[in-house]
Amino acid sequence: MTPAVCDQLAVLAQQREELDAERRRFEKAYCLAVLDHISARIRALCPEAVYVTFDYNGKTRSLELAGVLGAQPSPLGTCPWLWENGDDEHPLEEIAVDIELDVQSALAPYDSPAWATVVRNSASDSNWLLELPPADRAARVADLIRGHHPAATAVIVDSRAGGGRVIGVIEEQADGGAPAPVARPRLSAPCDDAVTRLVAQVVLLPPLADRHLMPLPRGFAHPYGSSVSDQVRLMPLPPTA
Repeated sequence: MTPAVCDQLAVLAQQREELDAERRRFEKAYCLAVLDHISARIRALCPEAVYVTFDYNGKTRSLELAGVLGAQPSPLGTCPWLWENGDDEHPLEEIAVDIELDVQSALAPYDSPAWATVVRNSASDSNWLLELPPADRAARVADLIRGHHPAATAVIVDSRAGGGRVIGVIEEQADGGAPAPVARPRLSAPCDDAVTRLVAQVVLLPPLADRHLMPLPRGFAHPYGSSVSDQVRLMPLPPTA
């Protein structure tokens, strides 16, 4: 094999790898878009809906829709049933097939980000709960962050490796001074997990990324010593309602 052919193979291999990575990113974005679509349809018919519950067969990677649940009233309480699949008197019965197909589609890839919203239903031995995404992810991130940093106006996120880790919080200064990033945000583990999941979804969905992610302020240094790339972005937080 000539050196020219070897060089050509190396270039094509690199291009194939880049295209495959791009395909996986679009596939993940599609999964989230499907989940957003069916979530909006569910909430239009049942505004109190918080979870879709289903049985899942790991061998066949197929699911059977069980119903829709509401919010857990207390840490020790169980999520109330709002609709059980087969209840013809509830409006959600009209879109039962669509719910099952769309949830199946959103969870089809092994690495779908929709799996990050799925947990075991502690009140059942077999059912799983898929938490519907918030209607406004940025507003939800703002609520979570301000629960630990009340003066936060923005966060700095690192989306490398397909994630959305918050690596800094920018707080409004009481003395009117220039805001500076607070490295290593003081977030509880559950809050950090929820924020990471939501920010990763913002990064993956192009319309949300274009709307909410901005270039970093001049002179920003990564708090963990990593290099700063275009995957480290500023995410301004909307006002808390």
